[in-house]
Amino acid sequence: MLIRQEVMGKWSTPVANDVEKGAVRKFAEAIGDANPLYVDEAYAKTTRHGRLVAPPTFSRTFDFGVVEGFELSFEGMIHGEQQFHFERPLYVGETIQCSYRLASVNTRKGSLGRMTFLTLEEKGIDAKGEPVFLNQSTVIVTEGGEA
Repeated sequence: MLIRQEVMGKWSTPVANDVEKGAVRKFAEAIGDANPLYVDEAYAKTTRHGRLVAPPTFSRTFDFGVVEGFELSFEGMIHGEQQFHFERPLYVGETIQCSYRLASVNTRKGSLGRMTFLTLEEKGIDAKGEPVFLNQSTVIVTEGGEA
């Protein structure tokens, strides 16, 4: 797998993503999480947040943009690991600016041939310019896959 050096560490242009009430409700239903903090406005107002929040993994639905010169094929790709780090919850009704970068690349030989481990970081920034989350994922591209 050939990764051009100039794409390493380069953040994509931020993309605005709305934390929309209906999308949060559908997401919570899809993952089977009945927490009223995601769907019941009256309940949410009584909590320390004072309003509806999104489930922690809701950020996976966001658009993180494109890093010019870096294209990732899903052929031969295996999901390795995922981590979510939050400064605070995602609030329903807000807009989050999201971008991602290729943080590291490591290649090694495994029992199935060459494997390339790509670590991707995704970040979300609120309207005040404050960080909301930093997600990190590792994907493994096997010898048959390309990036």
